[in-house]
Amino acid sequence: MRDVAVVGFAQRQLQDYDGSPQCAEMLVPLFAECYEQTGWSKRDIGFWCSGSSDYLAGRSFSFVSAIDAIGVLPPVNESHVEMDAAWALYEAWLKIQTGEVDTALVFGFGKASAGVLRRTLALQLDPYTMTPLWPDTVSIAALQARLGLDAGLWDEAAMAEVVNRSLTDAEKNEYAVRSGGSSVEELLKRPMYADPLRKHDAAPVTDGAAAIVLAAGDRAREVRDRPAWITGLAHMTDGLQLGTRDLTRSASAGRAAAAAGAAAGGLGDVEVAELHAPFSHQELILRAELGLGADTRINPSGGALGGNPMFTGGGIRIGEAARRIWDGSADKTLGHATSGPALQQNLVCVMSSEGANN
Repeated sequence: MRDVAVVGFAQRQLQDYDGSPQCAEMLVPLFAECYEQTGWSKRDIGFWCSGSSDYLAGRSFSFVSAIDAIGVLPPVNESHVEMDAAWALYEAWLKIQTGEVDTALVFGFGKASAGVLRRTLALQLDPYTMTPLWPDTVSIAALQARLGLDAGLWDEAAMAEVVNRSLTDAEKNEYAVRSGGSSVEELLKRPMYADPLRKHDAAPVTDGAAAIVLAAGDRAREVRDRPAWITGLAHMTDGLQLGTRDLTRSASAGRAAAAAGAAAGGLGDVEVAELHAPFSHQELILRAELGLGADTRINPSGGALGGNPMFTGGGIRIGEAARRIWDGSADKTLGHATSGPALQQNLVCVMSSEGANN
C-alpha cells in the first residue's frame, strides 16, 4: 500500500449562502486556498473528485457546473459521487493506490437553505415503503433518540452535555454557524422541537463547501513537515429499512472502525476524534461503536452541531482531524463521516504523523 496523506484543507460554512443553487462559486476561493497551502497549481493535481447531490440542487447533473470552478485548461481527470466529500476522498485515495496518480483534490458543496432540508432528505429512504410517507430526517432522529432513552442507554442530560461541550468548542471555530455554550441545566429548560429533541440537539441547516488535497509519499513531504498520513480508511453500510436495524446502535460504524483500526494499529490511542454526528445522541452512539479511549478528545472544532453543510460535513471532519496533525497538537487522529438515515452509512479515516512505510 502507498502512503497517502492529507496535505491541504479549506472550508466555508454559512447559514444562508446568497449565490448559486449549489455553491459552485464558493469553490474558486477554496481551490485558491489549497493551492496557496501546497504551493501547487492546477497542473500538479492528478485527479479531482467531488461530492454533491442533484436532489439538493434541484436539477440534474448539477455537479457539472461546479467543474467550471476548476477551469478549462489543462483538461483534468475528474469523477463525482452522489455522497459526502468524505466518500469522494475514499475514491481519490483508491485512485492514488492504483499508482495512476500521485495527487488528488476532493471537494464537496451544497446549499441546504434553498429548500426544506428535513423533507428533501426523505428522498434517500426506501422509495416504495418509506418515501411516500415523507418521514423527515429530524423525526427519524427523534425516534432513534427516544429508543435510546427508553432503553436506558443515555438520558437527556447526556445529550445536553454533548451540546454544551460542542457549542463551547465551536466558539473557537471561525467557520461555525452556531456557537456558545451555556449550561446543561439551561439547555434542558428549552422547549422540545421533535420530542425528545430540542432545537440545539440537531445540527443547524448550513450552506457550504470544502476541499481536501491528498498526496502520496515524497509529494506529501514536499508540502508538509507533518503530513496527516492516512493509516486506516474504511466505510460500511447498514440496511436501508429502518425496521431491520437496531437504531440504538450503528453496526456499520463499528465495522468501519474495526477495519480502519486494524490497519492503523487500533483506535485506543487516538488523541482527537472528529465525529460527524448531526444529532447530539448520535455522538453517544458513535463513541460507543468506535471504541475510542476514555481520554480521546471529541470534536474540538465543535463538530456538526456547530455547522453541518450537506455533502461537506463529513469531509470537514476529516480536514479538521488532519489539522491537528499538521499543527503538532496530536500524533494520531480520526475523522468520521456519516450519510443516510439514522447513521446508516459510515466512513472512518485514521491519520497519523507517521506513515506505515516511513
